[in-house]
Amino acid sequence: MQLEQIWSTYRGTLKNFLHAKVSDPDEVEDLLQDVLIKVHTNLDKIKDDSSVKSWLFTTTNHAIIDFYRSNARKRQLTQEDTWYEEEAEEDIKQQMAPCVLSFIDGLDADDAALLRMVEIENKPQKALAESMNISYSTLKSRVQSARRKLKGLFDQCCSFELDSQGNLMDATRKNNACSKC
Repeated sequence: MQLEQIWSTYRGTLKNFLHAKVSDPDEVEDLLQDVLIKVHTNLDKIKDDSSVKSWLFTTTNHAIIDFYRSNARKRQLTQEDTWYEEEAEEDIKQQMAPCVLSFIDGLDADDAALLRMVEIENKPQKALAESMNISYSTLKSRVQSARRKLKGLFDQCCSFELDSQGNLMDATRKNNACSKC
């Protein structure tokens, strides 16, 4: 088969296949051109005309995979790109560490004891549930409830700035009446 014949026969089908996998029409056109170049370069390697269609779709699928891999690499940030974010995150965590215990102490005794074991002592919740003779789901509910109460205490005292992933980036005191930190 000749290149022109292959391309006129399969171009529309390949384009539809690409559109199903890639949403940007400009990227689809670029990928289609990449496939055309591969067809032109490797046409002499196709020995049987009946295998052209499967070879074209395999080649197109590989082009899609390569496209997404290269985009993923472009989006990955190096550690050098994010050093300032890590330092800022550590700084705020160090600033907030002394406050956490005083806020936990502001909860009722059961909630405070539970959060100390789970958050401060890092005891596994399943093991803790067994030692308390309660179900794991009950313990999880109690922990979540205690965390909400703790967050409420923090929210009364401080304003928080979070990044897009919900990580703490900054905290400022709302008023001078708060004496927890």
